[in-house]
Amino acid sequence: MKTLLRPALSLFVLLSVITGLAYPLLVTGIAKTTFPVEAGGSLIVKDGKTIGSRLIGQNFSDPRYFWGRPSATTPMPYNASASGGSNLGPLNPALMDVVKGRIDTLRAADPGNTLPIPADLVTASASGLDPHIGIAAAAYQAGRIARVRGIELAVVEGLVAQYTESRQWGIFGEPRVNVLALNLALDGLR
Repeated sequence: MKTLLRPALSLFVLLSVITGLAYPLLVTGIAKTTFPVEAGGSLIVKDGKTIGSRLIGQNFSDPRYFWGRPSATTPMPYNASASGGSNLGPLNPALMDVVKGRIDTLRAADPGNTLPIPADLVTASASGLDPHIGIAAAAYQAGRIARVRGIELAVVEGLVAQYTESRQWGIFGEPRVNVLALNLALDGLR
């Protein structure tokens, strides 16, 4: 028994050190050297203070700002430790009620807007943390933001165009706008 236990324990300790310590340290070191911003969480820092991440949405409800895609995380919106979808199917009455409430909120914030409301403004993403909205969702909100901030619509539309990100690697997904980056640019206007 002793002759079997010693090699098994030695192999267990060796593999634990390799897979639990050496490999993670090597991969982390390569990531921090090659992609330092991404490995650090793609944080957005302004005046020495971390404001958020380019990878996780934030809750904006002030009409002066672009609103992101709704979060499915509870009890706090955009809570990365509670990432996950709502699991409500398209025919679920609870989903219908939530979407109707979001539509009412959007209409109340901008009653003169007759554009169709894009789906990404009323439905959560699969993770519940999406930091992006589509071009149509940004265009839908541009008039409200220009009116509330007292700036020309062309200025807001120019910022949307400037902060539009193309498809991932040119083929995956759709063009999109990072809401936090766009709202920071709005705050930076004189």
